[in-house]
Amino acid sequence: MSAEAADREAATSSRPCTPPQTSWFEFVLEEALLEQHLQKPSPDPPPVQLIVQFLEQASKPSVNEQNQVQPPPDNKRNRILKLLALKVAAHLKWDLDVLEKSLSVPVLNMLLNELLCISKVPPGTKHVDVDLSSLPPTTAMAIILYNRWAIRTIVQSSFPVKQAKPGPPQLNVMNQIQQEKELTENILKVLKEQAADSILVLEGALKLNKDLYVHTIRTLDLLAMEPGMVNGETESSTAGLKISAEELQCQVCYDLGAIYFQQGSTNVAVHEKAKEKFFKTKELIAKNGSSSLHCTIDEERLAGYCQACEVLTSSSDDASQQATPYSKIHSCMKTGKYQDLVKIFLEDNLTLSLPEQFRQSVLRELFQKAQQGNDALDEVCFKVCVCNTVCDVLQDRIIDIQFCQLFLKPSKEKIDFLLEVCSGSINLENASEELKRRMAAFLKNLCLGMEDLQFVFMISSHELFIKLLKDDERKLLIDQMRKRSPRINLCTKPVPSFYDIPASASVNIGQLEHQLILSVDPWRIRQILIELHGMTSERQFWTISSKWEVPNVYGNVILGIKDSLTRDLVYILMAKGLHCCAIKDFVHAKQLFAACLELVTEFSPKLRQVMLNEMLLLDIYTHEAGPGASGERPPSDLISRVRGYLEMRVPDIPLRQVVAEECVAFLLNWCENEYLTMQVPLSLVQTNPYVKLGQLLAATCKELPGPKESRRTAKDLWEVVVQICSVSNQHKRGNDGRVSLIKHRESTLGIMYSSWEYFLFFFPIQEPLVLTTILSLFVKLHNVREDIVNDIAAEYISIWPSSIPNLQSVDFEAVAITVKELVSYALTINANNHFWLIIQADIYFATNQYSAALHYYLQAGAVCSDFFNKMVPPDVYTDQVAILCQFLREVDYKTAFKALQEQNSHDAMDSYYEYIWDVTILEYLTYLHHKRGETDKRQIAIKAIGQTELNASNPEEVLQLAAQRRKKKFLQAMAKLYF
Repeated sequence: MSAEAADREAATSSRPCTPPQTSWFEFVLEEALLEQHLQKPSPDPPPVQLIVQFLEQASKPSVNEQNQVQPPPDNKRNRILKLLALKVAAHLKWDLDVLEKSLSVPVLNMLLNELLCISKVPPGTKHVDVDLSSLPPTTAMAIILYNRWAIRTIVQSSFPVKQAKPGPPQLNVMNQIQQEKELTENILKVLKEQAADSILVLEGALKLNKDLYVHTIRTLDLLAMEPGMVNGETESSTAGLKISAEELQCQVCYDLGAIYFQQGSTNVAVHEKAKEKFFKTKELIAKNGSSSLHCTIDEERLAGYCQACEVLTSSSDDASQQATPYSKIHSCMKTGKYQDLVKIFLEDNLTLSLPEQFRQSVLRELFQKAQQGNDALDEVCFKVCVCNTVCDVLQDRIIDIQFCQLFLKPSKEKIDFLLEVCSGSINLENASEELKRRMAAFLKNLCLGMEDLQFVFMISSHELFIKLLKDDERKLLIDQMRKRSPRINLCTKPVPSFYDIPASASVNIGQLEHQLILSVDPWRIRQILIELHGMTSERQFWTISSKWEVPNVYGNVILGIKDSLTRDLVYILMAKGLHCCAIKDFVHAKQLFAACLELVTEFSPKLRQVMLNEMLLLDIYTHEAGPGASGERPPSDLISRVRGYLEMRVPDIPLRQVVAEECVAFLLNWCENEYLTMQVPLSLVQTNPYVKLGQLLAATCKELPGPKESRRTAKDLWEVVVQICSVSNQHKRGNDGRVSLIKHRESTLGIMYSSWEYFLFFFPIQEPLVLTTILSLFVKLHNVREDIVNDIAAEYISIWPSSIPNLQSVDFEAVAITVKELVSYALTINANNHFWLIIQADIYFATNQYSAALHYYLQAGAVCSDFFNKMVPPDVYTDQVAILCQFLREVDYKTAFKALQEQNSHDAMDSYYEYIWDVTILEYLTYLHHKRGETDKRQIAIKAIGQTELNASNPEEVLQLAAQRRKKKFLQAMAKLYF
């Protein structure tokens, strides 16, 4: 028996036994319906699913009169069903890409074996022994198609596949899955044994150099006719769908290249064969065009294969000018020529040909080598990291956290190299204004982040810095640095006693400055500043206190005010108002902001709008801390102002990100879901990432709970958050003074954050349903990790997708931190939410903090059962949360007996016997104490068994009441130990 026939027999022998019930008339009707179905523009179900249905019906074993299972009979019914399956595949033009995506290995194996059978390929014949040129075109094509699928399946099986998490155990489903898994493994084993033969068959196909034909629905109908009715058309060279020689060679070359590339992991010489096939494929595509009907090749994947082959087959001493950057880098890494590697990265900063992921992968490999003890690589890691960072700056990407870590301790050498890379990465004569702006902002922020003025001077005096920043920008930067640095060094020389200094104008200035720092009265502040400016015109009084902080986005506008008195007054009023907001002194904050608004209204519409925005934020804070804390809804005027802010489109107005965050959180807290989902302008959703996130949250919460549990909107929210978590963290100071890790660039969802950025957005949210939704989303995202042993439970967790396509891109460490911080924050909002308490308990349990976990499990049970005076709901104490073996729906005697046998559990164990209601456990305790000679403890156990309410003859209601009473007492006793 041939391997193909063996596969066919294996595929058919594992089907469930169901006797045929279909009449001959129904078969004829089914074929007619199939033809109509395939003519539809968008058939439902898709045609490929019909193959599964037909082959399953045809492969069902029969049962004889003695109830014995027989192989599927080769009767007219089954032949018709197999023919129908072949017709569907013919309708799909035998496209393996389509068939492989939708059909399992056993089903596709059965289909192609049927194609071989109907194409008159003898069952016992080895394909490698057949001369393809002597066969009819459709027969040769069937053999080629089977062997192409064989090597494609081998290649596909070498790729890692994440195992799907099993659902609720169902015996019949599990058996069926196991059977299909075993069948697939058996088929793969046979295919791998025959891989060499399949490669030879396909190599022979490349030598045919003639057009072939594949079966169509019409030729299959002709083959199915009675022998006397066939006129020989199917044997001719023009029957079926024409596959040109060029198309066939292109597809076969690609498939052979893939199998050679896979085999190259154990035999490097085979990579040369793979390279030859892939480059031949590339030539044929260029010659014939990429719009071929029967040759479907992923050209991006082909380009990746070609690139990999070039790197893997290039020699280390290859000095050819045609070598690619990839092969040069590969050679440098192998030979240890790391300075040449740095040079390649620096040169690429001008051409930007290397992808970001490739740059990062090289840096990771260097870091790994350095961590293994090669200290000489530390400098190389730094230099490559700097090259990558400058490349990220020029391409407007987020700066990697590794650069920030390496620059925690800057040195002269590090600054010199950084400036060398910056200068070599931008051609000022040809660079766009946008590139110059990005580089200037990078150097400016670098200066602001340094404490040593010597290093700041190195950067600010560099030729590149002087060319990129205008005079007023450099002056503003110097002012900011002077404001931050100490004004007087008191340690340089002895200071005379205060009483030895004669009273002078400078003393009066010092006293007034002291009063200015302490005062929160806007009119007093104005009076002090007028006096100070009357005494001296050389001082900038907004710099006298390091506590006066105004976000850069506002500071740039305020410091542009020409009149020095007005500039000082506006800056100080705003700084003091923001400080009062931060310490929740909302009364003084409102007075300061009102005075500042009145002042700027006279001369600056831009600053007027800034103050209106800050007063809106202040009113939100005031309501949430006052009436809102007791559940009182905000006035309609405040809601209208929040909407107005979000919809505001005034150009050139400095905006703080926190205002948008708080406005969206405010609407979510007060359930303005109708506005967020239906009324918010589309342009606002597309341009404001916080509104987009708020809309998705509102839409998901709005549909909870529902018949489908809002899976559609939940999927959209899930995709946004997964994208958020896939961006690398960046600790970068924003214009408004907050830690801002946001990266503004285009994306499919119009929203890109890093994990800490969106975490800040969730903190103002207090609405329980919104918080629960956010928590369940992050819990689900935490649970999809492959290395998770103990899942965390959460409400509504079933609405989220159960898998992520690109699992490696998600920053699960940030996700885990976010889950912990979010549940801690949620419990500050409501410490008695049992679902949140269970999440906190699950987190502690997953991190092996069992005592803390038990504390929160008990607390969750207590709050939802009136301190265990009522039954704890089953969705709170599930079998996974059960505290004792007898709490389970089915008592776990094995675990209970094992625990009772442990010696370290007997110090005061008998004091808990009164809480045991399971007689079997009590009987085992009696036996155990008797065996150990522990008479006193044995008597306590016997006394517990002897209680009349535990008598097995009692009605079920009495036994349940006894169990409930003991469960209550035990849980209350445990709670008293922890609370």
